[in-house]
Amino acid sequence: MSDGRGPDWERSSTARVLPPARPRKLAKVPFVELADGRLQGVVSSGSDIGRVYVSSVEAGSHTFACSTNNNRPCGGARGMFCNHILAMVNEAVLQYGGERVARYLKVEPDEPTGQAIARDMMSTRPSQGDSAAAATVFSQFLRHLAYLELPPTTAPLPEMQWFPPTRAVV
Repeated sequence: MSDGRGPDWERSSTARVLPPARPRKLAKVPFVELADGRLQGVVSSGSDIGRVYVSSVEAGSHTFACSTNNNRPCGGARGMFCNHILAMVNEAVLQYGGERVARYLKVEPDEPTGQAIARDMMSTRPSQGDSAAAATVFSQFLRHLAYLELPPTTAPLPEMQWFPPTRAVV
């Protein structure tokens, strides 16, 4: 339904929640999102259970960054995408679908797979950026984890009350 100013969902104060394109395992990449003009996420370390990497790739320029949760640089991200970034791209394709990820990152791969998207981005010879966004991405991840510690309830959460109700209760 539209009144000439665009689709109702674009003018709505509620965000559409899209189901994942495919189920994914959260052990390796527990957090991935398309936000702030970047594909960004948190990737578990393969060697240390207490370490995670915060990775990001900017849309368009494909400038990339990867560092640990305590801001130490990733040893594998020296002039090219590290394994953490490649894992994040693959998980983003599972979460959002290849077409959506490619469109967001502004690439046109032959096929909408994580490998093809990463290959197209690497072909532009992106530069390595700073890890300035790492703190923001990591704090968003921690906020998501905090919701997992809450007991199941149907009562409203105080920090989520600014969301409007989706249906009236009779």
